Amino acid sequence: MSHRHPRRSEREQLELFRALPGDLAPRDAQDLMAYPFFSLAKTPRTTPIDFRSGDVTIRVEAVAEHGMATIWDADVLIWAASQIVEARDAGLRTSRLMAASPYEILTFIGRGTSLRDYQRLRAAFDRLQSTSIATSLRQASERRLHRFSWINEWVERADGHGRPAGIELIVPDWFYRAVLGDALVLTIDRAYFRLTGGLDRWLYRLVRKHGGRQPHGWRLDFRHLHQKSGCLSPFKRFAFELRDIIRRQPLPGYRLSAQADASGRLLLAFEPEPCGYPVEPLVLSGTPAIVLSGTRDSCYQEPKPPVTYCAGTKKRSLNLDSNVESNIDDVGPVQSRDNIGQGRAP
Repeated sequence: MSHRHPRRSEREQLELFRALPGDLAPRDAQDLMAYPFFSLAKTPRTTPIDFRSGDVTIRVEAVAEHGMATIWDADVLIWAASQIVEARDAGLRTSRLMAASPYEILTFIGRGTSLRDYQRLRAAFDRLQSTSIATSLRQASERRLHRFSWINEWVERADGHGRPAGIELIVPDWFYRAVLGDALVLTIDRAYFRLTGGLDRWLYRLVRKHGGRQPHGWRLDFRHLHQKSGCLSPFKRFAFELRDIIRRQPLPGYRLSAQADASGRLLLAFEPEPCGYPVEPLVLSGTPAIVLSGTRDSCYQEPKPPVTYCAGTKKRSLNLDSNVESNIDDVGPVQSRDNIGQGRAP
């Protein structure tokens, strides 16, 4: 009489990959940078994200108990991508089953290591595991959808005194293949983890991804950006917050500005920061004392926050090298105008 063997769990079928030590370069998956996969709000979101553009379909669903995975929770996936790529480049065997201590993950993503930080990390794991994604990205046909969660499962280990000793998690095959695929991962600035605003973080990832090979920058229509963000705020509010980001200049490595095309549409223009040295907030002429101009306010101070200026600004063009799907259909050939910051408000 034959005996039926119990089916092994996914965990038992995977070889454990232990996190590599050291200060690894942070790397992000380009698909996650370019499309709306995460909530940008700090309050729990359960309203689904529905995004369609060309043959790309994305639907993100959340449960009321945990809410949708946020762009801050995505830091865990940046950690995972960085570990997988580093190990692959070193000739080591990688796996979807990953093990690390909470301390290693928290320090990598620039968080504290207190009990409260660890509790927030656990909540992030819960949101990543309970958020459901269905997408046609990287499928053979746009009619075929790949369904998964950001974490298939996770478990925390404890020592004999009940203190956290480590975490094991399984990332989905869709994410794992995206990270291992050629040219599907980009290195990001570590200063990204210091960005506190959800829209700031989303915009940096989009700008970093869509910068492509354009040394003189690139432009995107405000309404197209609103669509790609997946946020719930109305366009008018989104445009206000986007202009505030342009005013603050928080994105590491990039300079932002607003431009208007011939039809009056407001565009976000960005280009790599070429020199990286901020303008001094106070520049004196060398006279023995400060000399005012007679205007209502003193005019020897630069506006705050300081913006980096370098000579030789060039016209920005569409990123035709690596982002055809996001340029041709949504922006079209834009006639260059040098009225930066003077575009008509939406």
